[in-house]
Order: sequence, then structure tokens, then C-alpha cells
Amino acid sequence: MSFLGQSILIIAEAGVNHNGDTDLAMELVDVAADAGADAVKFQTFDAQALVTATAEKALYQQRTTDRAESQQQMLAKLQLDNETHHRLKRKAEDRGLRFMSTAFDSPSLAFLVDELNLPVLKIPSGEITNGPLLLEYAQADRDIVLSTGLSTISEVKAALSILAFGFMGLDNPCSESFGNAFASTEGQKKLLERVVLLHCTSQYPAPIESANLRAMASMRDVFGLRIGYSDHTPGIVVAIGAAALGARVIEKHFTLDKNLSGPDHRASLEPHELEQMISSVRLVEQAVGDGNKVPHASEMENRPVARKSLVAAKRIERGEVFSTVNIAVKRPGSGLSPIGYWDILGSTSKKSIDVDEFIE
Repeated sequence: MSFLGQSILIIAEAGVNHNGDTDLAMELVDVAADAGADAVKFQTFDAQALVTATAEKALYQQRTTDRAESQQQMLAKLQLDNETHHRLKRKAEDRGLRFMSTAFDSPSLAFLVDELNLPVLKIPSGEITNGPLLLEYAQADRDIVLSTGLSTISEVKAALSILAFGFMGLDNPCSESFGNAFASTEGQKKLLERVVLLHCTSQYPAPIESANLRAMASMRDVFGLRIGYSDHTPGIVVAIGAAALGARVIEKHFTLDKNLSGPDHRASLEPHELEQMISSVRLVEQAVGDGNKVPHASEMENRPVARKSLVAAKRIERGEVFSTVNIAVKRPGSGLSPIGYWDILGSTSKKSIDVDEFIE
């Protein structure tokens, strides 16, 4: 999984916050780069291929866009043409960013794979039960970030089963074949090599109490895959918490201005917030460490100051028996450790020791 290095991959999700405006989309790339993101991600779709003409908008979309228009009409305004995708990819790469996008339909996926040649593909939460599209994603033979909002563990397993089948290049797709692929050694190897699971709460914005960050660990324990978090909660705290709990990927929506018209702006970070989130995640990443419980080099100078040693509570003569009366435990910790206090009791001193001198 070459796109995952040692550090957390931070995806700045521009999504549709360009409002269909190419110049605004290009500006979002600059914001992501200036904030220190690793990747900037957009969304690629054909409104007519994605949604029926009569489909209603989600409640959050109704609150932030024209209630009179359908979901298809709203999405049609937010499409980016192929040339704009090429321009955005070039600009992202010029700014040192990985360009990513999410495909919501087969033609859009083919475009990302065949024309943009993206090495990493992001499957959105809403497509996790879209078996045919999942299979096409897997057959593209790319690394995959799979978002799991709205899903149960069993639904995640079903999606992974299809991906395993597709990665293995098998024929005759059906539920039994998918299950066999998932259970196979090769299928598990392919999933481990290719898939990162993102925990997600698919609400915009998502209530803090809905984040359930421990679900990341649950998916990691069940599937043995790398995990991450796609954050829709307000602010930056939950994303930082995800970093502390082991997320390898963090994705967060951002915008130029939360007050812009459009479905996702209010659930997004403004530029200064995105920068703050990224810098905070980087600090937490340093703090998490490797998990080995050993003293850090930075604290070693304090060990003799903070710890204690066995010393003489009163003058002890040569040949005198050590007892609870003549042994004390005091700083500094440069002498014999008091962890062995009971081993000293009853033995005799080999020399005379003055008050507060170390017992040897």
C-alpha cells in the first residue's frame, strides 16, 4: 500500500464545495496545500447516472440549498467536466498534493482510472452496497479507501468480499463466490495490501456523540485492515481524537467560507481551521509514539532527581545489622534502589555509613 507512509495520510475533502466553479475549485487546491494536507479530494459523477429525476434531497441538503430543486438538479450544478479534472490534478501535483476523487457511477470511475490514472480510489459510504460498482472498483486494480458510513459490520464484510473477488480477477460473480474469495488466503492478502477502511458517520454535520471512534478499533480487530476516519463532526476535536486512536487516514471536508450556498459548506472547515486540524494531528501523531513502554531519552536526566535510594537513617557502624530503624528511603535515586528494601533487611553492613549516605 504505497500511498500510506509512516505518517497519517490527511485528505482535504474539497468534495463539491467548489459549487461548480472551476476557479473556486482551483483555489481549494491551494488552500489544501497551504494547510499542509497530503491529498486533496473531489467528487466525480454524472448527475443523471447517479440519481433519478424524482429523488429528493437529504434534509441537510434541503436546509442549505434551494428546496424547490430536485437532488439531480442540485448535483447537475456541481459537476466538473473532464478538462477541469485534468487541470485540478496538474495543479495539485504542482503543489505537492496527491489528487484524489470519488466516483459515484461507472463512467466516472472509468474516467478516473483510464484517463486520470489515479493510483488510489475512494469509495464513498453511499456506494458500499452497490455491488456492481464495488466490483468495478476492485477490477480497476488500484488501492482503495473504503468509507463505511451507514454500515454494519456485516455490510462492510459483504463489500470487502466483493472487493476480494474483484482483486483476485475471478469470474462468475455471486454471493457464494464472494464469500469464498473473502475467506481465501489470497483474498485476505489482497485486502490487506489494497484496502483502508474509514469509519464514518454519514450526517452533515454529524453530532459529536455519533462519532463512535472506537468503531475504528472494532473494524481493525474484525478485518485486520488498516483503519482511518472520515470526519463530518463540527470542528477539529474528533479528527484529532481519531489520530490518537490509531487512524492511518483522516479525511475532512473544507471550504473557503461556511456561509457559501451549497450542500456541504456548513459541515466543512474554513482554511484556518483546516490548517489548525492538520498541525494538531501532526502533533498528536508525534505523541502517540511506537507503544513500547520504555523511558524516553528526554526524561532520563530526571530519573535520579525524581527517584529515591536506600540511605542511612542514622549512623550505621561496620558489622551492624540493617533494620527498619536504620534504613531510610530518600532522594536522589543515584544509589541502591528501594525496590530491594526487604532484601537488605537482616544483612550486615560491610562499612560504616553516615546519616543520609547511600547504603551499598
